[in-house]
Amino acid sequence: MIFYGFPYILTMIEGIHQILDAEYAHEIGFIQAKSPYEHLIAVILSAQTTDRQVNLVTPELFEGYPTPAALSRADSASVEQLIHSVGFYRMKAKHIIVAAQVIHHAFQDQVPEAMEDLLSIPGVGRKSANVIRGACFGRPAVIVDTHFARVANRIGLVRTKNPDIIEREIQQKLDERHHYRFSMTVNLHGREICHAKRPQCSRCAVQSLCRRVGLP
Repeated sequence: MIFYGFPYILTMIEGIHQILDAEYAHEIGFIQAKSPYEHLIAVILSAQTTDRQVNLVTPELFEGYPTPAALSRADSASVEQLIHSVGFYRMKAKHIIVAAQVIHHAFQDQVPEAMEDLLSIPGVGRKSANVIRGACFGRPAVIVDTHFARVANRIGLVRTKNPDIIEREIQQKLDERHHYRFSMTVNLHGREICHAKRPQCSRCAVQSLCRRVGLP
């Protein structure tokens, strides 16, 4: 297997960032939300389902529970009925109610910005926390979801499935100013071009830089 040295990878990732940054719209958003609270709850609901499905149920959910305080007092059965179509709805209903309780009591109804505070909220892992930090607070955030991990491996930026290692390696290789934008463009590239089973290489804007190493 060919090994591409660290200085080369630095140049490569910067080039990929520049190409994808020009390729995709300035604003990329998969979750429809009006506030950090709505964004956080939607991200929790998005686990193992599509963003499209989440966006279908959240308007009614937030109409009934517009604040963390309101959701913190919600009845599980009522929330389950509203989010039934997202899958794992019983577990997710419990998660978002408890998350709202933590935000209400521990953070005075304000979604926290610090990683450690976000991770203290039930249902929030590093990926979800990075989504909130990047989308809502403009903080450096490498968001490692299925699409990002697949593309990063295929291109040759990383050689691991471990999301924590992927996050750390990308952080080291790319200026933090570009972390969130890079996360979003790579994610969108994975959804539209670099598909899991049949990547559309002939349409790929970064084909000249892609090394197709790592995991399929």
